[in-house]
Amino acid sequence: MRKIIVSKKYDNKKLDKTILDQIPQINTNTFYKLLRKKDIKVNNKRVNKNILVNENDEILVYIPENIIEKKENINKIYEDDNIIIIDKPINIEVTGENSLTTIIHKLYNENDFKPMPCHRLDRNTSGLILFAKNSKSLNILLQKFKNKEIEKHYLALVYGIPNKIQERKMAYLFKDNKKSQVYISDIPKKGYVKIITKYKILQKNSNNTSILDVQIETGKTHQIRAHLAHMGYPIIGDGKYGINKINQEFKKKYQMLISYKIKFDFKTDAGILNYLNKKEFIKNVDINKIN
Repeated sequence: MRKIIVSKKYDNKKLDKTILDQIPQINTNTFYKLLRKKDIKVNNKRVNKNILVNENDEILVYIPENIIEKKENINKIYEDDNIIIIDKPINIEVTGENSLTTIIHKLYNENDFKPMPCHRLDRNTSGLILFAKNSKSLNILLQKFKNKEIEKHYLALVYGIPNKIQERKMAYLFKDNKKSQVYISDIPKKGYVKIITKYKILQKNSNNTSILDVQIETGKTHQIRAHLAHMGYPIIGDGKYGINKINQEFKKKYQMLISYKIKFDFKTDAGILNYLNKKEFIKNVDINKIN
């Protein structure tokens, strides 16, 4: 059960606004389920409508334990006055409705500036996401990403073993918004944009798989997944760009791709964030358990 005493900020506001802003475990769908079940009390009276509340009203919300456990599992790798680094689980978007950003905004509801993500990960790619806690930090970090002064490293379990230990590959990518899919070409084509992907083999396995450290110099939608597949090394578990037969063989339902390291490598002044220069943050991943 969660208890809320309505503050002046929420005087004469709808019940859903008051609850959703202050209890990060609850999304809109869950709120209406709780209403239908009469699991919300206002001033000790059960309600089943999205009523208006007033300052000093007492709200009691009975939240199922499975919802609490699921939504509170937000793993912070690092936090200071300017940034947060979150270990994003699979099966959640970074932005949009009921996203990681939504949860973070609820957790930091009292802040004048709600933390904002500085980059993206696909829904089913897990790993490190960098949030800025103020507008000055956000502007600096967005510029640093644009100038390639922040490194993002990924671990990818792929089918096949590249001939070269490490390589920097250039290609061209076309995004089909209607199909939510991208296509790769080795030569320039109309509507295609240049992409650059770097990989380094970390481990070769006897089952014709390998674990790669991957970096992208151009952060385009699905770039790593599509480009590696185009090279002939599809990520195991990738239902869109991988090979279904291989995914079934390895019993993987989601792409084995993890954002595991962020390194700050500032070449120019970073203002209030200069203290981050040369620092790196790593998600603890047992490389032998990826496969």
